[in-house]
Amino acid sequence: MPDADAAEFDALSAIVADMLAEIAELPILPSEAEDILSISSRERHKWLDDGRLQSAGTKTVKLRGRAKAVTFHVFTASFIENVLDRGFPEIWREEDIATTAENRRRAAGKAAMRRVEKRSAKSRKATPDPDEQKTGLDGWEEFEAEGLLR
Repeated sequence: MPDADAAEFDALSAIVADMLAEIAELPILPSEAEDILSISSRERHKWLDDGRLQSAGTKTVKLRGRAKAVTFHVFTASFIENVLDRGFPEIWREEDIATTAENRRRAAGKAAMRRVEKRSAKSRKATPDPDEQKTGLDGWEEFEAEGLLR
Protein backbone atom coordinates (compact mmCIF):
# COMPACT_ATOMS: atom_id res chain seq x y z
CA MET A 1 0.00 0.00 0.00
CA PRO A 2 1.18 3.52 -0.59
CA ASP A 3 2.50 5.47 2.40
CA ALA A 4 -0.45 7.85 2.09
CA ASP A 5 -2.84 5.01 3.01
CA ALA A 6 -0.88 3.96 6.12
CA ALA A 7 -3.51 5.37 8.50
CA GLU A 8 -6.28 3.46 6.72
CA PHE A 9 -4.14 0.30 6.76
CA ASP A 10 -3.52 0.67 10.52
CA ALA A 11 -7.26 1.11 11.16
CA LEU A 12 -8.15 -1.96 9.11
CA SER A 13 -5.41 -4.07 10.71
CA ALA A 14 -6.72 -3.06 14.17
CA ILE A 15 -10.24 -4.19 13.15
CA VAL A 16 -8.91 -7.51 11.85
CA ALA A 17 -6.84 -8.03 15.03
CA ASP A 18 -9.94 -7.40 17.19
CA MET A 19 -11.98 -9.86 15.12
CA LEU A 20 -9.29 -12.52 15.43
CA ALA A 21 -9.16 -12.00 19.20
CA GLU A 22 -12.95 -12.43 19.38
CA ILE A 23 -12.81 -15.57 17.23
CA ALA A 24 -10.22 -17.10 19.58
CA GLU A 25 -12.63 -16.64 22.49
CA LEU A 26 -15.58 -18.36 20.77
CA PRO A 27 -16.57 -21.71 22.28
CA ILE A 28 -15.52 -24.85 20.41
CA LEU A 29 -18.38 -27.11 19.35
CA PRO A 30 -18.21 -30.88 20.06
CA SER A 31 -17.65 -31.84 16.43
CA GLU A 32 -14.85 -29.29 16.15
CA ALA A 33 -13.25 -30.62 19.35
CA GLU A 34 -13.41 -34.16 17.93
CA ASP A 35 -11.71 -33.01 14.75
CA ILE A 36 -9.02 -31.02 16.55
CA LEU A 37 -8.20 -33.81 19.05
CA SER A 38 -8.74 -36.65 16.52
CA ILE A 39 -11.13 -38.47 18.85
CA SER A 40 -14.41 -40.26 18.31
CA SER A 41 -17.72 -39.06 19.69
CA ARG A 42 -17.78 -42.13 21.98
CA GLU A 43 -14.45 -41.07 23.48
CA ARG A 44 -15.65 -37.49 23.83
CA HIS A 45 -18.78 -38.61 25.72
CA LYS A 46 -16.82 -41.01 27.93
CA TRP A 47 -14.11 -38.48 28.79
CA LEU A 48 -16.69 -35.76 29.39
CA ASP A 49 -18.55 -38.04 31.83
CA ASP A 50 -15.26 -39.01 33.54
CA GLY A 51 -14.35 -35.36 33.96
CA ARG A 52 -11.23 -35.57 31.79
CA LEU A 53 -12.71 -33.19 29.22
CA GLN A 54 -13.94 -30.09 30.97
CA SER A 55 -16.98 -28.41 29.50
CA ALA A 56 -17.12 -24.64 29.31
CA GLY A 57 -20.90 -24.86 29.55
CA THR A 58 -23.77 -25.93 27.37
CA LYS A 59 -25.37 -24.44 24.34
CA THR A 60 -28.96 -25.02 23.25
CA VAL A 61 -30.07 -24.49 19.67
CA LYS A 62 -33.32 -25.12 17.85
CA LEU A 63 -32.59 -26.53 14.43
CA ARG A 64 -34.94 -26.20 11.50
CA GLY A 65 -37.15 -29.19 10.98
CA ARG A 66 -36.71 -30.47 14.54
CA ALA A 67 -39.42 -30.43 17.14
CA LYS A 68 -37.04 -30.19 20.09
CA ALA A 69 -34.06 -28.03 20.86
CA VAL A 70 -30.64 -29.70 21.02
CA THR A 71 -28.33 -29.07 23.98
CA PHE A 72 -24.62 -29.91 23.86
CA HIS A 73 -21.42 -29.13 25.74
CA VAL A 74 -18.95 -26.59 24.37
CA PHE A 75 -15.25 -26.22 25.19
CA THR A 76 -12.81 -23.34 25.52
CA ALA A 77 -10.09 -23.00 22.91
CA SER A 78 -7.38 -22.75 25.57
CA PHE A 79 -8.47 -26.02 27.20
CA ILE A 80 -8.57 -27.90 23.89
CA GLU A 81 -5.16 -26.46 22.99
CA ASN A 82 -3.77 -27.59 26.37
CA VAL A 83 -5.17 -31.12 25.92
CA LEU A 84 -3.71 -31.33 22.43
CA ASP A 85 -0.28 -29.96 23.41
CA ARG A 86 0.11 -32.37 26.33
CA GLY A 87 -0.98 -35.39 24.26
CA PHE A 88 -3.77 -36.34 26.66
CA PRO A 89 -5.91 -38.25 24.09
CA GLU A 90 -3.17 -40.86 23.61
CA ILE A 91 -2.60 -41.15 27.37
CA TRP A 92 -6.33 -41.46 28.03
CA ARG A 93 -6.70 -44.12 25.33
CA GLU A 94 -3.93 -46.19 26.95
CA GLU A 95 -5.60 -45.81 30.36
CA ASP A 96 -8.94 -46.89 28.87
CA ILE A 97 -7.35 -49.98 27.29
CA ALA A 98 -5.74 -50.94 30.61
CA THR A 99 -9.01 -50.38 32.48
CA THR A 100 -10.95 -52.45 29.95
CA ALA A 101 -8.45 -55.30 30.20
CA GLU A 102 -8.64 -55.21 34.00
CA ASN A 103 -12.46 -55.21 33.94
CA ARG A 104 -12.51 -58.16 31.53
CA ARG A 105 -10.03 -60.08 33.71
CA ARG A 106 -12.11 -59.37 36.80
CA ALA A 107 -15.34 -60.42 35.03
CA ALA A 108 -13.73 -63.64 33.82
CA GLY A 109 -12.64 -64.42 37.38
CA LYS A 110 -16.14 -63.81 38.71
CA ALA A 111 -17.65 -66.01 35.99
CA ALA A 112 -15.19 -68.80 36.85
CA MET A 113 -16.10 -68.53 40.54
CA ARG A 114 -19.81 -68.73 39.69
CA ARG A 115 -19.21 -71.84 37.60
CA VAL A 116 -17.29 -73.49 40.43
CA GLU A 117 -20.00 -72.61 42.94
CA LYS A 118 -22.68 -73.94 40.61
CA ARG A 119 -20.82 -77.24 40.14
CA SER A 120 -20.22 -77.65 43.86
CA ALA A 121 -23.89 -76.91 44.60
CA LYS A 122 -24.94 -79.58 42.10
CA SER A 123 -22.53 -82.13 43.57
CA ARG A 124 -23.73 -81.37 47.12
CA LYS A 125 -27.31 -81.76 45.98
CA ALA A 126 -26.56 -85.06 44.24
CA THR A 127 -24.61 -86.59 47.13
CA PRO A 128 -25.98 -85.47 50.51
CA ASP A 129 -23.76 -85.79 53.56
CA PRO A 130 -24.68 -88.69 55.82
CA ASP A 131 -24.25 -86.40 58.84
CA GLU A 132 -27.07 -84.14 57.72
CA GLN A 133 -30.42 -84.76 59.29
CA LYS A 134 -33.51 -85.02 57.18
CA THR A 135 -35.78 -82.14 58.00
CA GLY A 136 -38.88 -83.55 56.45
CA LEU A 137 -39.74 -80.10 55.08
CA ASP A 138 -40.70 -79.67 51.45
CA GLY A 139 -38.49 -77.27 49.47
CA TRP A 140 -35.66 -77.28 52.03
CA GLU A 141 -33.12 -78.44 49.42
CA GLU A 142 -33.81 -75.40 47.21
CA PHE A 143 -33.57 -73.08 50.19
CA GLU A 144 -30.24 -74.58 51.20
CA ALA A 145 -28.92 -74.59 47.60
CA GLU A 146 -29.53 -70.84 47.38
CA GLY A 147 -27.01 -70.40 50.18
CA LEU A 148 -29.28 -68.29 52.35
CA LEU A 149 -28.01 -69.88 55.57
CA ARG A 150 -24.34 -69.06 54.99
